[in-house]
Order: sequence, then C-alpha cells, then structure tokens
Amino acid sequence: MSAALPLDPVRIRAEFPSFRQPELQGFAHFENAGGSFTSADVLNRMRNFYWNNKVQPYEHFGPGRAATRQMEESYRRMAQAMNVAADWIHFGPSTSANTYALARAFETWLRPADAIVVTNQDHEANSGVWRKLSSRGIEIREWQVDKQTGHLDLAALDKLLDSKVRLVCMPHVSNVVGEINPVAEAVKKAKAFGAVTVVDGVSYAPHGPPDILALGCDIYLFSAYKVYGPHQGVMAIRPSLASELPNQSHFFNETVREKRLNPAGPDHAQIAAASGIVDYLEKVAEIAGTAVQGAGPFRVAHNAMRQQETVLLAPLLDYLRKKNGIRLIGSDDPAKRAPTVAILTERPALHVATALARHNIGVGAGNFYAYRLLEALGINPAHGVVRLSFVHYTTPEEVDRLIKALDEEL
Repeated sequence: MSAALPLDPVRIRAEFPSFRQPELQGFAHFENAGGSFTSADVLNRMRNFYWNNKVQPYEHFGPGRAATRQMEESYRRMAQAMNVAADWIHFGPSTSANTYALARAFETWLRPADAIVVTNQDHEANSGVWRKLSSRGIEIREWQVDKQTGHLDLAALDKLLDSKVRLVCMPHVSNVVGEINPVAEAVKKAKAFGAVTVVDGVSYAPHGPPDILALGCDIYLFSAYKVYGPHQGVMAIRPSLASELPNQSHFFNETVREKRLNPAGPDHAQIAAASGIVDYLEKVAEIAGTAVQGAGPFRVAHNAMRQQETVLLAPLLDYLRKKNGIRLIGSDDPAKRAPTVAILTERPALHVATALARHNIGVGAGNFYAYRLLEALGINPAHGVVRLSFVHYTTPEEVDRLIKALDEEL
C-alpha cells in the first residue's frame, strides 16, 4: 500500500481483547458490517456495572445512585461524540426495534394523504416499517436506485418532494452498495418542504462518529454493537420533535424523556457500557495524534478512521475492478464509499463464503435484509451477494490475504 496509515494497527488492535484470544489467532474478520469486535473500554464498563452496581438504578441507596450516574454518563458522552445535546439520545434494544417504535409513534402523528419518501437502497428496518403505514392511508413514494450502480440520485429525490411529504427516510450508507449518500444535501431539500428526515446510520457510524448537527437531520439511528460496543440501538432525535410524538411507553412515562419512545425497559448495564465507545474514540484520536486534523477528538477520530479505511480499501477495489466473473456493487472509488463491499459471483454467495472460511477468513453472504435493493439491481436474493466488510482495525496483511483467497476461489 503506497499511502501511509494514520493509525498504528498494533496500537489500535491492543484496545480489543478479541485479538489476543487463542481461538481467533489467524482469523481475518471481514463481516464487520454484521457486528464488530468490542473494545476493552466497553467491556470494562460492562464488567464494572455487573460486578458493582447491578441493582435497580434511580434509587436512593448508594449502588443505585452509582448505576444512575453511569447510565447518565452514556447519554452525555454519546451526545458529545455526535455533536448534539444529551436530550437527543435514546437507547433501545436494537436499531430495528427503535425504528419500529418510531414508526408506531409517527403512525398517529401523520394524517391520511400525507406522504413518506423511502428508498429501495435501505435495510428493511428503515423501509418496511414506513411502508406499512400505507394501510393507514399514508402515501408511500419510493426514491429508487440506479439499476446498474445502486446509486441514489438527488435529482430523483427532487421529483418526489412536494408539500404533502412529511417524512423522508434514507440510509447514510447502504449495507450493500456501500456508497456514502449525500445526506446533508438531501436533508436541505426535504426541509425546504417542511419534511422530517430520518437517517439510518447503521452502516456509516462504525467508520467514524457522525456529526448530527452538520448533517442537519431530525433523527439518526445506528447500532452500538457494530460500533465496538454493546448490543444496543442508539437513536438521536431532535428534542422538539420527540416531544411531539405520542408516548410509546407506559402511560406514567409520558414525561420521562429516555423512556417514552422505548416500549420495553432499557438494558441498564448495556447503556452504562455504551460510554466506553466514546472512551475508545478518544483513544483513536490520541493514536492519530497531530497527523490528522479535526475540530476536537471526535472529528479527529472520524477523519482518522476514514483515512485509514480509504487506504486499506484501495487495493481491494483495484483488484475487484479488474477481476473477471464478478460484479462489483457500488462505486470503485474508495473515497466515495465505506469499506462495505458487495460482489455478485457466478456461484451462490454462500458457496463462496464457505470456501473463504477454509482460508480462515470470515465474510458475509446473503441479501442482508436489503431484499428490495437486490431485486432492483436484478440480483436474485436467494443467490445473494458476497459482502466483504472491514473497519479501521483491519490490517494491510489481512487485506492481502483476502485478495489472495478471492483470487484462488473465484
């Protein structure tokens, strides 16, 4: 690789206990889009909560107060990383569950004949729940991808927007196409018509903490377990909008901000552990040092992770661009996409993934809940695509191993 890596892989990987486990020695993890390894900061906070404060929080006794402080720290710290105030942050069991509860809230907020814009590039969690509102008289308008590239064109969005549109839902990055969508520009277009914007950031957040205020969206969702953390869904929602939406919790939680959009009780320990994600991001900024610029540690971490991944991604895309017998989904420019790379192969995707597993390389295979996208691209969802996804802790040597294994098996 000709370009220098801004993050020392040895120092980065030292923050993840998984890389020291005998069972994982020699294993190359290329299905990070399905779930990343967990940082030591998160695991330490989880252990501390279970060992010392696994009691009911919000009580008057000592351990209960300590548990409360640890949970409240996660709201505050997660907000800092995303450049919003703490009252934006909501935790839930997963992004799919958060989006489902959100759609139920909007179900009565919307009126018959209102319109929602969705895409066919999304994971079904940020598409299907909104489409189901058509049964309540809501008009669903589909922002469609280019059938060859999977690209979402802003000009196509323009044709869907008018005064009837109350909600625009889109992915920051598709979990199959991988292209970084122009969220800020789409948000501006939607807001010109007074529409609320919902952004699925599940496939973007692992590659650097998003700046929500810069994006301008009203709601941003991602999965903490794909961002080196616990199995939680994180939802940032503009407080003024959240207060308008109907309560989805017990009637007596109507005024409890962190509970009213979560029908189930929160997982206290995992919420407390989530601030470990932010601890880790600060360490990434420290490891990057002065070589990477940014306004504060979280923007430095974002920029360092993106630069690292762009360097690592370049040789893989160069190989796939020249490889016969496969179809690369999305852009072949590493600067325009996340390192979530899907390819269509002649053999069913599962067969290829199984062959790569014999090289001790883990990749994904299937439709990845993007069933509508694969159909739009003319791909049989049962055949599926092979997904090669990594993050900043991946090493150049692992990328080389992947390329060699692909060359042998394709």
